[in-house]
Amino acid sequence: MEDRSSGSLPRNLNLGLTRNSVDPAPMPMVALLGRRDQPTDAVEDYCRYLGEALERLGVALLLVRMPWLETGWPRSLYWLWHKSKGWKGHWVMVQYTALGWSRHGVPPLFLVVLFFLRIRNTRIAVVFHDPEPYAGSRFVDKVRRICQRWMMRCTYWLADNTILTIPVKDVSWLRPVSEKATFIPVGANISPVVTPILARNGGAVKTIVVFGITGGGRVGNEVLDIAFAARAAAKQVPGIRLVTLGRGSAESESKFRLALEGSAVEYNALGILSAEEVCRVLCNSDVSLFVRGPISTQRGSAIASIACALPLIAYANTELAAPLCEAGLVPVPCGDREGLAEATVKVLTDRKLWLELHQRSRIPYEKYFSWEAVASRFVELFNHA
Repeated sequence: MEDRSSGSLPRNLNLGLTRNSVDPAPMPMVALLGRRDQPTDAVEDYCRYLGEALERLGVALLLVRMPWLETGWPRSLYWLWHKSKGWKGHWVMVQYTALGWSRHGVPPLFLVVLFFLRIRNTRIAVVFHDPEPYAGSRFVDKVRRICQRWMMRCTYWLADNTILTIPVKDVSWLRPVSEKATFIPVGANISPVVTPILARNGGAVKTIVVFGITGGGRVGNEVLDIAFAARAAAKQVPGIRLVTLGRGSAESESKFRLALEGSAVEYNALGILSAEEVCRVLCNSDVSLFVRGPISTQRGSAIASIACALPLIAYANTELAAPLCEAGLVPVPCGDREGLAEATVKVLTDRKLWLELHQRSRIPYEKYFSWEAVASRFVELFNHA
């Protein structure tokens, strides 16, 4: 997204957030982003959807991207110092992912950014899109994990507020009760515009959809697990179609075709689509699979299925916590390929269960995962800060 801020914010606006949409002069906020991710940028999408929802509540959100990758850190810090000249007293929501502020996932200069904003007397809120340090068993992974945990603790103390996309109690580097930490789940990275299908009759082709493949299928057993479930379904359900879309789907096409060879599964890889096209595909599918590690409230691609009232089968480490437990979601232990296949067949063949899962997602989506609900939580948080 292009930089929508001129650097100084409108002078005629209040210094406190509006509590309702009738206040004609709400204070604008700034969303400060690191480098742009490719080929899609989930953090930018998050800010764009949040900004649109905040605007409907009468609050302006200005998106600003810090060009440290293009210009180098010294120049970009100089740029930030001048850019933030008019931000005094305003909320600046800094979007944190480790790779957003460092090529290698260890961003010590991120703390310098926060110091600059503190000197400018801004009100700092950090949104942790990566609320946990990166996994890995290599020595370099362990060192990086120690550095990331230290960085996030320092960030917590420097910020006025921190927003976590998973429950605070699940964050390893924070105390279960932390005054400056607030849990706000991410919204769906689409806006539902299509009415979801009702359970189809027995003669129709049934579609299994997967939104996003980690590393183009080069990471873990993701492709093999999905293919196993699709093949199992094809043995019991006449007419099975597997559709992959989003990040990594085009790159993993050859691996899926190899894994599905000899089966009756019809396969389509759709690649990167617009939000409207993603919504249309999800709303016209019968079940969604999420096996990119354990599901959580930071997984926008999984929440997109909930937004479309599409029954979702997902890997989960433990029993589902709120608000995911309220949605139309069937949890399966991580790595349980047979359990994934069994749940897929059951959802596709049990009309009553399909309808129950379909209906269950509507209320939690509106209450927790819609962008209106997410934006309202931000407004409430900043009004009471």
